[in-house]
Amino acid sequence: MGLVDRVDAYQRRHRWAGLPLAVVYKFVDDQGAYLTALITYYGFVSLFPLLLLLVTALGFALQDNPGLQERVLDSALAQFPVIGDQIAANIHSFQGNSLALVTGVAGGLYGGLGVVQAVQNALNKIWGVPRNSRPNPIAARLRSLALLAVGGGAILATTALSVVTASADVFGGGVRAAAVVVAVAINVVLFTVAFRLLTARPLTVAQVRTGAIAAALVWQGLQGGGAFLLGHMLKGATATYGMFGIVLGLLAWIYLGAITFVAGAEINVVREHRLWPRSLLTPFTDRVELTTGDRRAYTSYAETERHKGFENVDVDFDPPPDDDPAD
Repeated sequence: MGLVDRVDAYQRRHRWAGLPLAVVYKFVDDQGAYLTALITYYGFVSLFPLLLLLVTALGFALQDNPGLQERVLDSALAQFPVIGDQIAANIHSFQGNSLALVTGVAGGLYGGLGVVQAVQNALNKIWGVPRNSRPNPIAARLRSLALLAVGGGAILATTALSVVTASADVFGGGVRAAAVVVAVAINVVLFTVAFRLLTARPLTVAQVRTGAIAAALVWQGLQGGGAFLLGHMLKGATATYGMFGIVLGLLAWIYLGAITFVAGAEINVVREHRLWPRSLLTPFTDRVELTTGDRRAYTSYAETERHKGFENVDVDFDPPPDDDPAD
């Protein structure tokens, strides 16, 4: 038995090795990088209109209290480590006016709906929901509006908690630790709601909680370690290229959030449908004996492409081809 065969046999016997490998393979099979890129695009498109809307609303609501206006804006931008300070330095020139308000609402709504539509598409593909079972465009956008309302409230809550977390000298370490725990709990709820509400099939909390908890913990870690990570990535770029560094940093930050969400959903599906263990060599060759997890995964991919309710999709697997004698 060769080294590859021994590694393959080991990961099949041990869940701690086989399950993560199955998640990675499922992510690759679902073209997770493209799903993440689409979410990132709409997230980036929606960000600047939302910031414009925030600044405009603060200009109207707190026009007599510029100090409070400054603190609220800084707390919101604190969600973006390192690059938040640079955005703040470039955005304070905006003043509240009706045109900016309308532009911010329209742009934020377009980008926000685009994000949630991209998330719906990703979740339906990941869960193997057939195309004919997915909601029509009107129902899909109603789902998007509902999540935007829930997500907006959660973002406001986590923004307030970020102020407490950043003010440890004032509130004390115990309050800061409690704020982190509450922020993780809110994110778990948010991920759970998103996984359930935006998937076009009934899901229970038990079916999505593992991925929601994992995604919330990773996101909190990114929040805590983002300052170091993005600071290292943009150390020279921000000083040399200015706004280009900010754009690259924002894209990287949004991409990390999107890939965290998609990976959390993949964990849920692999656990729920028992799509593991996978054969180690399935992505690289046809000369491999498929495991039960492989067969379940490849069957679900074919069923996902069913466009009509009266269309039948049957999946059969022939034995793998024999090795070529010349090899």
